[in-house]
Amino acid sequence: MPYDSPDPTMISATHRRQTHRPLVLAALVVAMFMAAIEATIVATALPSITAKLGGLALYSWVFSAFLLMQAVTIPIYGKLSDLYGRKPVFIAGILIFLVGSALCGMAWSMPALVAFRFIQGIGAGAVQPLATTLIGDLYALEERGRVQGYMAGVWGISAIVGPLAGALIVQHTSWAWVFWVNLPFGVVSIALASLFLHERVEPKKPAIDFAGAGLILVGLVSLMLALTQGGHWGIAAALSLLAFAAAAMWLFVRQERRAPDPVMHLELWGNHLIALANAATLCAGIAMIGVISFLPAYVQGVLGKSALVAGFTVCAMSVGWPAASVATGHLLLRVGTRRLARIGGSTLFIGSLIIALAVERGPIVAGLGSFVMGAGLGVLNTTFVVAIQSSVGWSQRGVATASNVLMRILGNALGAAVFGGVLNLALRPDRVAGGIDTLPLREDLPGVLGGGALHSGLSSGLHMVFWAVLLFALIAVAASWLVPDHRMGEGALKAKQGS
Repeated sequence: MPYDSPDPTMISATHRRQTHRPLVLAALVVAMFMAAIEATIVATALPSITAKLGGLALYSWVFSAFLLMQAVTIPIYGKLSDLYGRKPVFIAGILIFLVGSALCGMAWSMPALVAFRFIQGIGAGAVQPLATTLIGDLYALEERGRVQGYMAGVWGISAIVGPLAGALIVQHTSWAWVFWVNLPFGVVSIALASLFLHERVEPKKPAIDFAGAGLILVGLVSLMLALTQGGHWGIAAALSLLAFAAAAMWLFVRQERRAPDPVMHLELWGNHLIALANAATLCAGIAMIGVISFLPAYVQGVLGKSALVAGFTVCAMSVGWPAASVATGHLLLRVGTRRLARIGGSTLFIGSLIIALAVERGPIVAGLGSFVMGAGLGVLNTTFVVAIQSSVGWSQRGVATASNVLMRILGNALGAAVFGGVLNLALRPDRVAGGIDTLPLREDLPGVLGGGALHSGLSSGLHMVFWAVLLFALIAVAASWLVPDHRMGEGALKAKQGS
């Protein structure tokens, strides 16, 4: 949560003088780059990783495991940092992330890789929220706009560099370096934070909703297993997992209503703007991960193009997003929330439609659809964040903003599972000889087996995924179309720029 001035209970005037802010900022930038690039560098490299390890049925879990643990641990790290200080929790999170990264590079099978991605995601949950919080601790309100601009630039650069770096790594060296490349960044960040960040922490006893975090984790994992593995384990297992997920989520809602400081503040969902914006964000996040995760597999495995070409198609989304975000920031005061939300949702849908209808025409068309989707996501993200922050008081701004971020991450995690389930269903043994396990993507990926039944099976399966992406984009349009108008004055926009 942003502060009007650095929190005196966290960093006293004496300690602020000892803290070397430029070098601490460098530590935060390096850590954010490390965490941000992980989301895209793996997407381009994963088809080649699957070629080595096999286990295409677990393809989506490489994303789901990381995103799910990141989402669940974000609120926990926030509470721990209030209790023990930002510095030790931030460093501990990076260390866990690095351990997970090192183990991922040594994975000998897809189940092992998924397990190590869980560890990596646990550490990643500390990086983004604590870096943002530290900026609020270290910089006064009038400085934060400039500093947050640096951090936004980090995400933009990493989104472009990640897909290309992943492609170059798998083409010219071992896929393990997709994960090991994090190690030097993490070491530099830890060293700078250890040497140049100094805190004075007052004793606090914040309530940490471990029960809520555990219940949502159990519920979502059960739901993801039902979606991805139900076709293999049978209808009885799928129904049992769905019932278990429903029970866990019911207990989660009960827990959140009585927890003193819950993981998810359910009362915010009584605000129509927040409820609809978060619903649209959830569905947009589902659609986004479908393209990021499975478009490279289509370009490489079906179109027969290189990992570098696949990287460019995903990179196009990363170009459209920041460009649209900047334009939206300039239009917010004049256009208003409702019109921009409708424009963003419609643009997202058009991009999804291009991919669903014409992806087989080649990587240029695939990249165009990806770019248009990115533009829609950029409009929606900026519009919703600013509108949500200006629709509540200062005391609720942090939890309201966090609810939107959480919906996007949960959407990514659920989307990876949903689309993995769609692909698994399309490649069942009764549809493709031998089923999905006979479709390990070839390392050079000149199209699976150069054609034939297996190539056709993967092509039809991924087309089903893209039609499912279109469905969730349509739901996002419906939710964004219902968002109430919320015109923001100059003060609201300045507050956003300073946060």
